[in-house]
Amino acid sequence: MKLILLAGAIALSALSLPAHAQSAAKKPGAHKTKKIETQAELMKEAKISMRSAKAIALAKVPGATLESGEIERENGRLIYSFDLKTPGRAGIDEVNVDAITGKLVGRTQHETPKTERKETKQEAKEKAKK
Repeated sequence: MKLILLAGAIALSALSLPAHAQSAAKKPGAHKTKKIETQAELMKEAKISMRSAKAIALAKVPGATLESGEIERENGRLIYSFDLKTPGRAGIDEVNVDAITGKLVGRTQHETPKTERKETKQEAKEKAKK
């Protein structure tokens, strides 16, 4: 009998909680924000060095020079992303290298100056949301 009364008391106390508190109790960590990973944190996970990845990217676009490079997580995959400039050609070539395997990821994409500006604006918007 005491067990039934105890179960009833627990059920009643759960019902007396506000709805948002009940859902939070059911889903631990439901209100956590997404952690922004730093370049240093991402580099710790990489199996391929930035230097090696850069050499792989430059071999893909002969005659190019490095404009910029970073390590990032894109669609769950850890990659190095390089912007390469080829003399006599407008825009840049973006080359992505898997930071774990060293393999090229996707196609080399040529971006015109207009495309670069659009991408820069989009990235700024995404960073502002975080």
